[in-house]
Amino acid sequence: MLKIKSLLAVAAVSVMVSAYADSGLHSETKAVESVWRESMVAKNHVGLDRLNQTALQKACSNADDNVASNAEREQLRQAATESVVYPTDGKFFGDWQRGEAIAGNGKGMQWSDNPSDPNGGNCYACHQMSPDEVAYGTVGPSLRNYGMRGTSQAMLKYTWAKIWNPQTYMVCSHMPRFGDAGILDQQQIQDLMAYLFDPASPVNRK
Repeated sequence: MLKIKSLLAVAAVSVMVSAYADSGLHSETKAVESVWRESMVAKNHVGLDRLNQTALQKACSNADDNVASNAEREQLRQAATESVVYPTDGKFFGDWQRGEAIAGNGKGMQWSDNPSDPNGGNCYACHQMSPDEVAYGTVGPSLRNYGMRGTSQAMLKYTWAKIWNPQTYMVCSHMPRFGDAGILDQQQIQDLMAYLFDPASPVNRK
């Protein structure tokens, strides 16, 4: 409940900032942002650097939750595409069982988490994956039977890039930039890929 209230508070501030900005009241916008920043404190391994937006985050934070122009959208998409790092060992698949654990792990990058523990992907927060999962998010599409898409090179590269930096295919996507933002490492992404594609994975269970 505390986490939900915190998210609602951040969302409320974001709406206020957008509303002021849309009205052209730049000084008021800065005042609101100042209050927001001053209310945050660094704790344990989580610093205030997270408040600093990237160019893409700034572009996607306006009132319409969209970028200003098609030209800017394409520029941001191209930058996202260039950020993708494909597996250095040429292997797209790891272990699907490890991938299942990563997909179901929502820990990591919070002040209360142990920074020495690997981050999770928390995929179930947005996607249906395993038929055994009774609670899952619907922000993203269902990934059930994902392996039916086949394992062509094009499909593997698409899926890898989507996990690494989803802005490659959808600018202002709400999906985390797991690889680009350093949330998951190469091995973890390989394991998630196996979880999505391996015929033995619960994702592909009929």
